[in-house]
Amino acid sequence: MKIVRNLLAVIGFLTIVGIGVLYWRVAPILGEFDPEFTDVYAEFAARLLTTGDPGVAMMWAIPVAEGLSPDDVIESMKSIAVSHNLLFVGESPFYKQIEAITGEPYRYVNFLSFCDARVGRQMLEYRNEYSGFMPCRIALVEDKEGRLTLYSMNLDMMIHGGRELPEELKASSLKVRDTIRAIMEGGAAGEL
Repeated sequence: MKIVRNLLAVIGFLTIVGIGVLYWRVAPILGEFDPEFTDVYAEFAARLLTTGDPGVAMMWAIPVAEGLSPDDVIESMKSIAVSHNLLFVGESPFYKQIEAITGEPYRYVNFLSFCDARVGRQMLEYRNEYSGFMPCRIALVEDKEGRLTLYSMNLDMMIHGGRELPEELKASSLKVRDTIRAIMEGGAAGEL
């Protein structure tokens, strides 16, 4: 019994030392992180545990109201983008590419791109890797049952997931994030 008690005491001591060393090494790094990083990672972890899929966990998904056609949704999104000073810079009708390759009809899948060049420039001046987030893309996808859904990357991980962004870039990024959400929500409802 004395051996077990001593073994548990040693394990406890080593655990406390390990936690202390980890805190001593990690705390200064985490102190530079965005104040909201824990919320972002907690949300991501919860979605990951629920779905088991990191791709699903890092995306926004908004179902389109019944009765709206893809053209209705796209027209709505373009109109909302313009009203928020975000440019519609292109689309990639993926379903047409699949049909051209296979010669068979395919369900509707279209990637729509939106951009604010000023914010894009700020991002590139901060880090070249941020080019991977540009332009902001929203996918309009018809599922196998014929229902339409809008998908886009959750930009909170980029904005809040690490070291705090410079104040001006963070403010601009939050504005773009909010605009993308507004475009998705309005488009899914068919607003103009």
